[in-house]
Amino acid sequence: MGSLLQFLHDHLEMAYIVVLSIFLGVEVISRVPSVLHTPLMSGANAIHGVVIIGAIIVMGQASPDNYFALIIGFLAVIVGTLNVVGGFVVTDRMLDMFRSRKKKPDLQENRNG
Repeated sequence: MGSLLQFLHDHLEMAYIVVLSIFLGVEVISRVPSVLHTPLMSGANAIHGVVIIGAIIVMGQASPDNYFALIIGFLAVIVGTLNVVGGFVVTDRMLDMFRSRKKKPDLQENRNG
């Protein structure tokens, strides 16, 4: 815990940037019209794919006794994967709304025919 507090103390500006970017991201996304959500979701999937690759690289180059880097990398892989999969599921559901549905044959037509 002490090393985490020391890291935050040494990189306080970076912590401020992360917190501000979270607030900015929430504000920007909340003002996007619903028509643009599908293209944004596809872009977010691509970005999180890069996050997953970066996390794997960090985990691969971390020393075996650096548990902090390994845990953060593992969490980044898990959360990034969940976000990519969830994004594709949501995108697929949204695109299904625009596909034309085939009409089922009417039961009366089958009885008379």
